[in-house]
Amino acid sequence: MSRTKRETEENKNIRKTSKTKNNKKRKKMKTWKKVLLVILAIIIAIAIYFIYNSIKIEGEISLSGMLATAAGHDENTRKNLGEFQVLIMGVSTDQAGVDLTDTIMVASYNPNTQRAVLLSIPRDSFTGKNPKRATASQKINAIYNLTKDPQETLDAVNELTGLDIKYYMIVRTEALIELVDAIGPIEYNVPTDMNYDDPTQDLHIHISKGVQEVDGEKAEQLLRFRKNNDGTTFPIEYGDNDIGRMRNQREFITAVIDQTVTAGNITKLGQILDIASRNLTTNVDFNAVKDYLPYAVEFSTANLQTEVLPGTTPDLSETNNVSIYVVDEEETEALIKKLFYPEEETEGDSANETNTTNSTSSNTINSTSSTSSESTIKIEVINGSGESSKLQKAVDVLKRKGYDVTKTGTTSTISKTIITNRKDLETEELTNIKETLGVGNISTNKSSTSKVDVQIIIGKDFE
Repeated sequence: MSRTKRETEENKNIRKTSKTKNNKKRKKMKTWKKVLLVILAIIIAIAIYFIYNSIKIEGEISLSGMLATAAGHDENTRKNLGEFQVLIMGVSTDQAGVDLTDTIMVASYNPNTQRAVLLSIPRDSFTGKNPKRATASQKINAIYNLTKDPQETLDAVNELTGLDIKYYMIVRTEALIELVDAIGPIEYNVPTDMNYDDPTQDLHIHISKGVQEVDGEKAEQLLRFRKNNDGTTFPIEYGDNDIGRMRNQREFITAVIDQTVTAGNITKLGQILDIASRNLTTNVDFNAVKDYLPYAVEFSTANLQTEVLPGTTPDLSETNNVSIYVVDEEETEALIKKLFYPEEETEGDSANETNTTNSTSSNTINSTSSTSSESTIKIEVINGSGESSKLQKAVDVLKRKGYDVTKTGTTSTISKTIITNRKDLETEELTNIKETLGVGNISTNKSSTSKVDVQIIIGKDFE
């Protein structure tokens, strides 16, 4: 064999060996790494259009008016624009052949009301018919991995929410660090101490609780965090595990948008759009979207609402030993009305003053008075004790006292029982519930769409 041919073969072997090592390294990556908030690529790309928010052109003529005129809009154009809705899916490419969409959000913008919404869809949301026969492939985050067709995930989200979303955006995780670094460090109030190490992925998360500047590298750690080395997670009042992680994602997005909307970022527009375009797959009709831009410059993050699709995580014994999130249909319907059809809710409430036959939403929100008997107080009991028998014991104790236990579920183990006021109960009523259980820390987290008055998470301290 000639020297030249031998060198060529050696080079081929080196490339083959290198490729094999890289593939093995990728396979070591845990699937939960896909929780990186890749939707920042889209949010920041859109937000950069807002940076002129405070700029005025020649006295009283706003940038919004100038852009509308330049686009050929008249006084009726804005009125005829409907709410723009898009499903945003974050897909990681760090593991060969695996495309789980572990970050899924519905984003909307209404140019007439200047309201925007970010609605998180839990990655374990169950899309099958029978939870007792659940499989991992029926989780919403697995649909794109199986079909490689984003329309399938879009259809599933529409089915769960009752919405009619037409557009989707798929963003790769590579955009995250680049984008946050491009706009400068983000000032953010980290909700909890984060300490996690995984040598197999060379992943080390060490971030202290509190307000601080977050660069791209720290943002990656922040948004990948789910639990600490000792098993603890986000504070229960913030939202533990996936619920806390999704809330952390939404609040970080809000901080990013808010800090991107500055005139100083105008020079970075090209860089940011380039990062987004290299990591984006979408069916969005930009010929239609461009009509929204003249009015988007008026947007303020004060009008951004963030929520998570309501539901519960049943005990594994009830779901074929598969961890799933079962969306609550009634609470979801109420939340969707509140977020996307507030005008209809207002009209319905007015009509209910004279017609009580159409009062489902209004009665749900106002069903609890400031003083209630035990029999009218609706309670949700979630087992966080780590012992399945304690759930039924807690339910029995409450029912014997006369309370109405309407929902049950299971969550990760916690030390102390938490009794959360979800409506307008008096302190005395919550104290009575605590005395009934014999344990419990009382907190308040009111929700207008909650179907229960009190949520109780049973901890290890419940006997």
